[in-house]
Amino acid sequence: MPDANDKPATPVLIELDGPAPAGPAEAAPVPDPVPDSDSAAEGAAMQAAATLAARRPSRIARWFWALAGALLGLVASLSAWDFLTALLARNPLLGAIATALAAALLLLLAALALSEWLGLVRLARIDRLQRAGEAARSEESPEAAQQLLDRLLKLYASRPELAWGRTRLATRRGEIFDAADLLDLAEAELLAPLDALATREVEAAARQVATVTAIVPLALADVATALFANLRMIRRVAEIYGGRAGLFGSWRLMRAVMTHLVATGAVAVGDDLIHSLAGGSLLSKLSRRFGEGMVNGALTARVGIAAMEVCRPLPFSAARRPTVSRLVTRALAGLFGREKT
Repeated sequence: MPDANDKPATPVLIELDGPAPAGPAEAAPVPDPVPDSDSAAEGAAMQAAATLAARRPSRIARWFWALAGALLGLVASLSAWDFLTALLARNPLLGAIATALAAALLLLLAALALSEWLGLVRLARIDRLQRAGEAARSEESPEAAQQLLDRLLKLYASRPELAWGRTRLATRRGEIFDAADLLDLAEAELLAPLDALATREVEAAARQVATVTAIVPLALADVATALFANLRMIRRVAEIYGGRAGLFGSWRLMRAVMTHLVATGAVAVGDDLIHSLAGGSLLSKLSRRFGEGMVNGALTARVGIAAMEVCRPLPFSAARRPTVSRLVTRALAGLFGREKT
């Protein structure tokens, strides 16, 4: 039974600009919603992956994982020791086989640890070369530049693809007496082929991240793909320039790159990134998933350029630094189509 205090519903009147249509067939079609800035593509997967990689755990969390790892290692070691001694007492032959397998496993773990340590040493070597190159250019010291060229030739002595560049560098270095010109010569003869290889790796990673983001509808699949694709890309870039980082070294290098990008705001979608994607009007014509794919691919290209700058033995000077627009154009050409201008 209706309440006496309830007011009767009043009709809602909608004023029309023109004359009312005679019927439903003559009514104007409903306009398509135009995506605003809030619903536009923002590269959420790459921003989440960059934030996750750049996040440094708290001191309490580091102590927790260190103590948990030490305790689990102690429990596993005591359990393996009790198992091997009991098996040797019960069946000497099977105990000997198990002991040999455990020794082989320990040797393998020692080899992996040695490989990780050598990877960190190689990364530190690249860092020292970068600092030496900056010092030689700023101080304009030909002697320091010549010493740096010797170190670069030693670093790439076993690279067959750089044999021609090493020969040209060794032939022409005696004719140049300016430090900047010597470093530019090293860039042209030794680092230019490596820049091309690193650029291809960045383009492949950008293409993979963009494709998975646009096609796979799972919520966390694009974030996981962006994280692992960028980790593999940074590791490959380091290997191209002579770093050869291991698993922990690659993660440390990725965290350094991501921390730099997050601190400088390079993972944010700004006007420069939008204009690099076909003038900025292409994203409004694509679906949200395809727009997210293009933005994530462009952000991956930014990460790749930062990785090249970090892993390169010499800073970009004579050689042209890769740009995001150029990498995105080459990586995503034909993947989502092009806008006609």
